[in-house]
Amino acid sequence: MSDQKQHVDPRTLKGFQDLLPEDLIHRKQIIRTIEEIFEKYGFVPLETPALEHLDVLLGTGGEETNKDLFRMESPEGEEISLRFDLTVPFARLLAQYPDKLKVPVRRYAIGPVWRADKPGPGRFRQFTQFDVDAAGSTSVAVDGEIISIMCEVMVTIGVPEFRVLINNRKLIDALLDSCGIHDIARQKHVLRVVDKLQKVGMDNIRLELGPGRIDKSGDPIPGVKLDESVIDQIVNFISIKGTSRSEIVDHLEQQLPDTELSQDAITEMRELAEVLTALGVDEGHAWFSPSLARGLDYYTGPVFETVIPKAPKFGSVMGGGRYNGLVGRFLDREIPATGMSVGLDRLMAALKKLKLVTPVKSTVQALVVTLGDIPASETLKIASELREAGIRTEAYFGKKNRMKDQLSHADKYEIPVAIIIGEDELANGQVAIKDLHTGKQLKEDIGDRDEYRKAGKNTQVTVARSEMVAQVQTFLNDLND
Repeated sequence: MSDQKQHVDPRTLKGFQDLLPEDLIHRKQIIRTIEEIFEKYGFVPLETPALEHLDVLLGTGGEETNKDLFRMESPEGEEISLRFDLTVPFARLLAQYPDKLKVPVRRYAIGPVWRADKPGPGRFRQFTQFDVDAAGSTSVAVDGEIISIMCEVMVTIGVPEFRVLINNRKLIDALLDSCGIHDIARQKHVLRVVDKLQKVGMDNIRLELGPGRIDKSGDPIPGVKLDESVIDQIVNFISIKGTSRSEIVDHLEQQLPDTELSQDAITEMRELAEVLTALGVDEGHAWFSPSLARGLDYYTGPVFETVIPKAPKFGSVMGGGRYNGLVGRFLDREIPATGMSVGLDRLMAALKKLKLVTPVKSTVQALVVTLGDIPASETLKIASELREAGIRTEAYFGKKNRMKDQLSHADKYEIPVAIIIGEDELANGQVAIKDLHTGKQLKEDIGDRDEYRKAGKNTQVTVARSEMVAQVQTFLNDLND
């Protein structure tokens, strides 16, 4: 028998991802940016556990989401599951802590969620959601604020082209009622078909609303079996366009019959258009889209999602809407609520694809390196002085201690400043400070060796220890200018 040690093959589960520093640094910056926007609108943080009781997530009757759950059993034998979103746990909190969470409540939350569905571009089985929700108000003004937040997030993180698409469950209800489609299963089938418009095109939507069709792989796709006149009515409705939000509402009103249901929906959309204008939300950023159908069986009013036209394969990077009935799962009364979720992983994947983020390998600003026989205590004293001044500092203690190796470490992790201490500097109470970033830029931009040496004189200076912090800050400030 061989005595050779057997090693476990290091690998990651399908649909899961490891986040290395070059991925995580920008991600955390974007998280901080979004948090600041949420808090600016008066939202406060809340957290819930990753695991929930199964009936909390599914309700007493269960839901379609059941097939996507990572289910398990607690040590006490209870049926539990990893949460699939952050909205249901928020609804539980509202019911469980009525004295501590008095409505109206505004909360935001960030954390991993899990869904056992098929992975795809920017789509993982564990992914991070970043939710903002407001509970306790039926006012469309609150829905407008959520849409305003979505737009502000995209503008602030530097996405040049995006669109928040907006629809309303009440509009769809009015349409289906006018078409005589009252069966719940048939309504959901229609919504699923309409939701595929951007993927399959209007001709295929017509076929799927009618007899059905054969897809590219040869598989049959069953149709809803609607009459041609009803198909025309639905197609005309989801094709409505206009030059402004108000004009689209006018066209919607012309398409729907004059019923109490349709008038209620139109009134709500007119009010939402006024709210968005009052909030200063650009017409080009937030658009009424009658074809938006995703999640409408879950929502009770306005529904919205954010797409990036130049990154279509990533789909929606934010989505949400009004869900007045969810808290009724836990209470005998409803608590109206609205909110949205940022799909952080999908958003970051889209930003990376569009080259809107540049990988950052480290957050370290200064590296303390040594030349000769320098006690570790002296290296740590210098590092401590810099850290006390708020400069993010690493002291080099690698096995390879040649100056070339130490500076190579700084280059590998893109550390912009090196503080060099040798035996002479230590004896004279001095340090050498090297602007590595500027030196690297000079090396790339100047081909002549003598010219480079002349230009590079200002990239390294020797100063007294008492001037060290000020000089490092000067180099860092120059870098940021």
